[in-house]
Amino acid sequence: MADISLHLESAQLPEDAVEVGRIADAWGVKGWFKVLSHSGSPEALFSAKRWYLLPSERGAKTFSGTVLLSIRQAKHHSDTVVALAQGIDDRNAAEALRGARIFVPRSSFPTTSEDEYYWVDLIGLSVVNRDGVALGQVQELMSTGPQTVLVLTYEQGGKAHERLIPFVSAFVDKVDLAEKRITVDWQPDY
Repeated sequence: MADISLHLESAQLPEDAVEVGRIADAWGVKGWFKVLSHSGSPEALFSAKRWYLLPSERGAKTFSGTVLLSIRQAKHHSDTVVALAQGIDDRNAAEALRGARIFVPRSSFPTTSEDEYYWVDLIGLSVVNRDGVALGQVQELMSTGPQTVLVLTYEQGGKAHERLIPFVSAFVDKVDLAEKRITVDWQPDY
C-alpha cells in the first residue's frame, strides 16, 4: 500500500463542514477514485475545489487527523461520481483513500433557488402547524422516491415518538431558516 500521507496536507476541519460522501475505491490507474455521495444531487462535491477528509471509522487507516485534498476534477460517471486530486497520481494512492469521509464547508455549497433547501439546513428545525401547535423537531429526512419526508421526533407522556410529514407544498406552508421553523398544514393526531 502506498504511503499517501506524504502527499496529504494536514488541515483543520472548518466549523461549517458538512459530510457529503465517502471515497469508495480507486477508478482506473491514473489516480481517479469513486465517490459515494450522500446526496442524489452531488453539486456540493462539484462546486468545492477543496475537500476535507477524515479517515474511515473502521478498517485500515492510511492517514490520521483531518487532511485537505485539492480537487483537480470531479464529474458524473454512470451512476456515481469520480474525482481526481492533486498528489494522488496512481491507483495505489487512490486505493489508500478508500473509506475516507469527505467534508466540504457549507459556505461552498451552490446557492439554492427559492423554495429549495439543503437537507442539512432543515435538520434541527422545529415544526409547528398553522395553529401554532409544536409537532416536533426535524431529526432527519428520508427519500421515498417520489418525495422527501420529514422525520420528526417529539416527546409525549415522557416517551420519545416519531412523526413523518411529506415535505411537499401541499403540507409545507413555510420554511423559515432564520427563525429555525417550518410551518405545516398537519394536525398532531395524523
